Amino acid sequence: MAILTPSLTRPAALGRGFALALGGAALITLGAKIQIPFWPVPMTMHTLAVFFLAAALGPRLGLAAVATYLTAGAPGMPVFSGTPERGIGLAYMAGPTGGYLAGYLLGAPLTGWLAQGRGLIGRFLAMLAGLTVVYACGLAWLAGFVPASSVLAAGLTPFILGDLVKLALASGLITALVRLRARAE
Repeated sequence: MAILTPSLTRPAALGRGFALALGGAALITLGAKIQIPFWPVPMTMHTLAVFFLAAALGPRLGLAAVATYLTAGAPGMPVFSGTPERGIGLAYMAGPTGGYLAGYLLGAPLTGWLAQGRGLIGRFLAMLAGLTVVYACGLAWLAGFVPASSVLAAGLTPFILGDLVKLALASGLITALVRLRARAE
């Protein structure tokens, strides 16, 4: 069971899951819009939002939130960073950041699964495993857009320290929320 989702009846759980997936997609969209422009990949708060949701909600709801976000963006809703200026929809998803977006889809459920029942450090390590998947997918895809000698400089080096800080922040935030919930019960 995920950290922030209590036991519910099946219909209530489905409704709550749907609401959490939509709310999660909105949070990821907000994370996409908070950015420092870089080329070809902007620096955003995606990482914080995706891995916070995955670790807090668990593998299924974390995946549902990312899938809802990507499903909203695919037909052209301006949910991605730099949209609509840098393109929209599938054209945007096929661009330089497409591998990172696919990596979120794979990294979120892995993070959610590994984070179950873990404390602060365990959640951070689960998020780090998910981030590794994101970088692997993102860098492999980015290699089609920049020279091989520039892939790490364009898609990893400027982002890794900030992403590690975001993972630490997300893990700490979940720990604080768990403590607040325990006090309320």
